[in-house]
Amino acid sequence: MIHRVFLACALAAGFVVTPGTAWAEPVRCNPEKGSMQVAESWAQRRLNARSVWKLTRGEGVTVAIVDSGLDLRHPSLAGAVIKQVDLTRTTHRDCMGHGTATAGIIAGRYLQGVPFHGVAPAARLLSYKQTNEQDGDVAKLAEGIIEAADAGADVINVSVQASDQPDLKAAVQYALSRDIVIVAAAGNVDKGGVTSPAYPAAYEGVLSVGSAAQDGRLSDFSNTGSRVGVVAPGEKVTSTWTGRSFRGDLEGTSFAAPYVAGVAALVRARHPRLTNEQVRRRIERTADGAHGDGTGAGMVNPLLAVTAVLPSEQVAVAAPPEVPLRGDLVAKRPPVDQHAIDVATGVGAAALVLSGLVLVLRMVLPMGRRRGWRPGRQH
Repeated sequence: MIHRVFLACALAAGFVVTPGTAWAEPVRCNPEKGSMQVAESWAQRRLNARSVWKLTRGEGVTVAIVDSGLDLRHPSLAGAVIKQVDLTRTTHRDCMGHGTATAGIIAGRYLQGVPFHGVAPAARLLSYKQTNEQDGDVAKLAEGIIEAADAGADVINVSVQASDQPDLKAAVQYALSRDIVIVAAAGNVDKGGVTSPAYPAAYEGVLSVGSAAQDGRLSDFSNTGSRVGVVAPGEKVTSTWTGRSFRGDLEGTSFAAPYVAGVAALVRARHPRLTNEQVRRRIERTADGAHGDGTGAGMVNPLLAVTAVLPSEQVAVAAPPEVPLRGDLVAKRPPVDQHAIDVATGVGAAALVLSGLVLVLRMVLPMGRRRGWRPGRQH
């Protein structure tokens, strides 16, 4: 109770620090146009998430996206979204396309003939819209994280870079205390080339994601001011877009983070007993190796993240289920043959009597021969 009161106070303080006047303005909902043409991207081939689908596709895992909303009409997202909340109280539409692209990378459904799919296509999505513009409200970002935690999210993706605020830090700590894996973008270098910590990526316990190019090296725009756990594709990324379309030119750590959030969903589905900290460490320890500053443990590896056996984990691989033996493999015990028992008992008794008679005769016959078969004397 005290903890929730603290969160409520921190959230209220955030609204005071960050005025919400921008939300009173009329909303211009005019995202960039996408394309109806889509091709398989290098990122999809590089990570090869489909190699894990024989083991898990993210079934039973819920991923929350705190972003710009998403387009529910997109065929690749049909059936994926189980809840949509507009924290801006303006419109449920995605007026930027950013949230729709993030959702597609995490859980875009596999469609026959469409060369695009998400990392964990069976995962369920929660959408919390916290902005209509490039710059959002930190208080609404914090509010979205808390609501996602209360809604039962297993993973929260935050493709947003913000400043360190008490309400945001409190929201992150609250979600971590609920055993939720938080994946956040490490942020992009600003136009002046200045690198500084981006939040919530820089908070302890958050899995911070940088952007990598096709050769595995850190992208020029990827922020090195934040601690980076792993990197993922963040250049020339392909994903879903508003208007039932696609984009193949997406760039930024914003689009690297959802690849890792999708991997976290796969890990949580395959290893449901692992804590959020164990999931984060597993993803970091199974990455492909660092390629310089800002790359953390290297490129995320979905297959190893799901299948590797780590000695540090008490439960790395689930025990196989017990399979009962077929009935015809075990012979039934035959019924008791009472007749055979009676016969055996009779034969045994007769043999015992006969043995006693033979013993008596062996003692009596020699004595009779010695006396000449005369009766004994009386004294």
